[in-house]
Amino acid sequence: MSTKTRMNRVKEVLQEQGRTQTWLADKINRSYVVVTNYCNNNNQPSIAVLRAIAKALDVDVRELLVPTKP
Repeated sequence: MSTKTRMNRVKEVLQEQGRTQTWLADKINRSYVVVTNYCNNNNQPSIAVLRAIAKALDVDVRELLVPTKP
């Protein structure tokens, strides 16, 4: 079992919208590798980058975060 904590939903939102990590990387001016690390929760985007992702995906930034309370 992995001990890595899932903190963001970037990958899920991309899948829901039928968009690719390559598309997102282009929209937020980051490399594919950086976006893949966000999607796999290996690294977390800064708040500024998270806002850019939300804007590119046309969602509220809160939709990109895993809730801390049910």
